[in-house]
Amino acid sequence: MNNLQSLSYFYPELLLTMVILVAIIYDLFIDSSESGKVGWVLVFGLVLVAISIWFQDSSKVTTLFTDAIVLDPFSTFFKLLIILATIFVSIVSLHSGELENYRKGEYFSLLGIITFGLFLMVSSIDLIMVYVSIEIVSIMSFVLAGYLKKNTRSNEAALKYVVYGAFSSGIMLFGLSYIYGLTGSTNFFQIQQTFAASGPESNSAILIAVIMVLAGFGYKISAVPFHFWTPDVYEGAPTTITAYLSIAPKAGALAMMIRFFNQVLADGGAMVGMGSFSSTDIPWPSILSLLAVLTMTVGNVVAIQQNNVKRMLAYSSIAHAGYMLLAMPVMSGESVYAIMVYLVMYLFMNLGAFFVVITVKNRTNGETFDDYKGLGWEMPIVGISMTLFMVSLTGLPPTAGFIGKFYIFASLIQGGSAFYWLVIIGGINSVISLYYYLRVVKVMYFDGERKDSLLFPPRVLSGMLLVTAIPTLVLGIYWVPIAEWIQSSLVFFIQTI
Repeated sequence: MNNLQSLSYFYPELLLTMVILVAIIYDLFIDSSESGKVGWVLVFGLVLVAISIWFQDSSKVTTLFTDAIVLDPFSTFFKLLIILATIFVSIVSLHSGELENYRKGEYFSLLGIITFGLFLMVSSIDLIMVYVSIEIVSIMSFVLAGYLKKNTRSNEAALKYVVYGAFSSGIMLFGLSYIYGLTGSTNFFQIQQTFAASGPESNSAILIAVIMVLAGFGYKISAVPFHFWTPDVYEGAPTTITAYLSIAPKAGALAMMIRFFNQVLADGGAMVGMGSFSSTDIPWPSILSLLAVLTMTVGNVVAIQQNNVKRMLAYSSIAHAGYMLLAMPVMSGESVYAIMVYLVMYLFMNLGAFFVVITVKNRTNGETFDDYKGLGWEMPIVGISMTLFMVSLTGLPPTAGFIGKFYIFASLIQGGSAFYWLVIIGGINSVISLYYYLRVVKVMYFDGERKDSLLFPPRVLSGMLLVTAIPTLVLGIYWVPIAEWIQSSLVFFIQTI
């Protein structure tokens, strides 16, 4: 579809662009003390964008802008997930004590630009668009990580993020150039056809390119050994941005990886639907299996040693990236489905945990375990919510986290005996994570002195805790609507050349 024809299907992104421009211009005309109003402009605009995406014709599955991006239910699912995460983080940002002394207009504008970049990321079927979308998201993330300009830890976080980001992007670009050199094309489907027609003599060059490209993807999802930026950036960045980085870019990168590995490096069989499998002669599933195991294990083992709750959640997010990567090597419709289910569950429980960190920091200005002593008795809403989030992140029933892990492990078992060892290691890692998650609960209820007075967070923060806590519990008991939505979203644009 040419550029002019594509515009009629690109209206959600055009509407998002208008929202970003309105936010930037509106910020120019208001006082610094009222710059938080830009956040409501973004939230309202994102609601309109979500409505436009929801009512878009789901039967229309096509490419846009001369095969640069694709319009299909799979990308629509991820766009709605990203919008939900952005809305939640934007609302909480308005009540975060860390941002009180800063003008917030450009902060929300940058969040909008990241959302646009993620839209392109989940829709990309061209190597150039893959790189451009990753860079849009990365550069905006660098700025937001260092948004607390008066805070040296925030400055350090931004610098480390830039260094690691530039390094991994450079390696990924080198890998993409290998793929272009081998195939003479940047289009996913043409590359797939060329690889399928090539003999085993080219497998070594393809494998080198895959490893290089994995540096870029692994950096976005915090997979070991590309995770070194994560703990320092998560600790130094504003907690709202830490929460956002743990969800939205991960979702975008996983969507991109699903397309890339199944449509470029395999025959795309897994993308036909449930019960289907992809096949490939390139040993990337073995590489991803190893990465998943290392990512889970390093994240969980190092999280045990942390005394800062925010830093602990950073290592926790590394471990959860490993859980989601577990399903990728199976190359089946069920594994793609499992990753999508896990992301929905992870959004609520992980954002909720970070919202608790924000609430506690507003009160104590601290993030260590000592700041949580007796919190369960003093702030019952916060204590109960945090307990629920910790239990869910561990993967215990009846919570959303249990359902997410159940689908991941089920997809591995359905994949055959070759993946049973991944189930065992995943189960062991879940047991390890129980220690540091329940340590938070222990500190809140069994350490410190019990106080007679009760404290309640501001209404908006209390509301956001409930908005994340209730689905975390309810989706562990009744998740049929989510499952049906995800199953209907397993429709990809597949082109036969």
